[in-house]
Amino acid sequence: MEVVLPIYEQLLQKKAKLAVIGLGYVGLPIALEFAKHLSVIGFDISQTRVEMMQNRQDPSKELPESAFDGVDIQFTTSLDTLAQASFFVVAVPTPVDEHKVPNLTPVLSASVSVGKVLKKGGYVVFESTVYPGCTEEDCLPLLEKYSGLKAGNDFKLGYSPERINPGDKEHTITSIIKVVSGCDAEALEQIAKVYEIIVKAGVHKAPTIKVAEAAKIIENTQRDLNIALMNELALIFDRMHINTLDVLAAARTKWNFLPFYPGLVGGHCIGVDPYYLTYKSTELGYKPEVILSGRNVNDYMASYIAKRATQMMIRAGKNPSQARVLVMGITFKENVSDIRNSKIVDLVRDLAGYSVNIDIVDPYASNEEFTHEYGLSLTNQIGNNYDCVIVAVNHHAYCHLDEAYFEQITNPNAILIDVKGIYNKKITRLTYWTL
Repeated sequence: MEVVLPIYEQLLQKKAKLAVIGLGYVGLPIALEFAKHLSVIGFDISQTRVEMMQNRQDPSKELPESAFDGVDIQFTTSLDTLAQASFFVVAVPTPVDEHKVPNLTPVLSASVSVGKVLKKGGYVVFESTVYPGCTEEDCLPLLEKYSGLKAGNDFKLGYSPERINPGDKEHTITSIIKVVSGCDAEALEQIAKVYEIIVKAGVHKAPTIKVAEAAKIIENTQRDLNIALMNELALIFDRMHINTLDVLAAARTKWNFLPFYPGLVGGHCIGVDPYYLTYKSTELGYKPEVILSGRNVNDYMASYIAKRATQMMIRAGKNPSQARVLVMGITFKENVSDIRNSKIVDLVRDLAGYSVNIDIVDPYASNEEFTHEYGLSLTNQIGNNYDCVIVAVNHHAYCHLDEAYFEQITNPNAILIDVKGIYNKKITRLTYWTL
C-alpha cells in the first residue's frame, strides 16, 4: 500500500502545490513568501492584475520588483490551473456595503471556485476577515456542495486571520505571530506546520475556527474604540481650547496609559471589521452599544473637520464660496496608494457642501483609480493662492515641510488644518488647528 505523506511534507517536497486565491495587499505578499519555499499558484479573477504580476509589478504598489525574484509561482485566472493545487489559502476582501452590512460576495464566490477544484485530501484555509461562524456556516456548505466532498473526512478546513499592515516595513508576514485554527486536531497540526514555513515569529494555535475568527475581529474593534475615545476627547478639548496632543503627551507619562491618537479612521480594516461583529451580534439578538457608538464617533470626524475649517475661514474674513482649499493626502493612511474607504473623501465632500473650491493632491494615489472610485480628480499642480490647506495624511513627503512652504502657497490670513498633528508647535504665523 502506498503511504500518503501529510500535506505539509507534500508541499515541502513540491509533490503538491499551494494556491492563494485573491492577490491583493494581503494575498500577494503571502503567495510570494510561500513561493520562496513551495510551488505556488497565485489566482485572481482580474486578468489585468494577473498580467501586472506576471510582469513583476504589484498592483497594490506595496512590493518592489525584487519581491518577485527567486520564487516558484504561477499567476493565473484559470480554474484549470487552480485545480493543480492541494492546499488553498483564500485571501479575498470582505467589505461592507453602503448600509454598513457585510458584503460576503467575494469570499462566497471564492468558496465556489475552490469547491469546483477541491479534491480528496485537500486543505482550505480562509484568511479573509469575517464574523465568527462565517467560515463554517457560510463558506463550508459551498465547498461541500461544489466539491461533493465532506469536511473532516475528505478535506480539511481552517482559518488563519491575515495580519498584513499596509505601508509597514517592520511588522511583516514573517515577523508577526500567526493565529491558526483547524476543523480537527490533524488539520490544526498540518496548517500550523505549513505557516511555520514562512512565519519566523511562530504560530498561535486557536482551539476552534470561531475563536480565530473572533480574535481577528476584536483586534481591529479594540483599535477602533480606542481611537474613538481619542476623537471624542479631541472634540471636547477643542471646545475647551486645549491642545489635545499636549494633553496626551502629559498623560503618556503614566506607565500604563495607552498611546492612541485622534484621526480619521478609514481603510478596509479598522473602519470595516467592527461592522462584521455588530452585524452578527444583532442577528443573534444583541445590539452592541459601545462598538456602534465608537463607530459613530469615528465616522463623524470628517464632517467635524470640514465644519471647523469652514468656520475658521469665515472668522478670517473669507467667503467659503470664493475660498480655495488644498487637501494634501487622500489615501486611507500614510505612505500607501490604497484609496478604498478613505475618510478624507468624506471630508472633501463635506467641504464641497459649503461651496468651497477644492484642489486635492497625493504623491501615492492614482488619479485614474481615484476618479473611477469616487468621481473626483487629483490636481496636477499645487497653486499659490489657497485660503486653507488641510494636511490630511502624514505621508513622508509632507512631514518635512515647514511654515515657509505653506506661506508660499497661501493667501494672507490663511489657515493650516493639520489633521495628524505633524506640525504641532512648529507653526507660529499662520492660523493653525489640529485635532
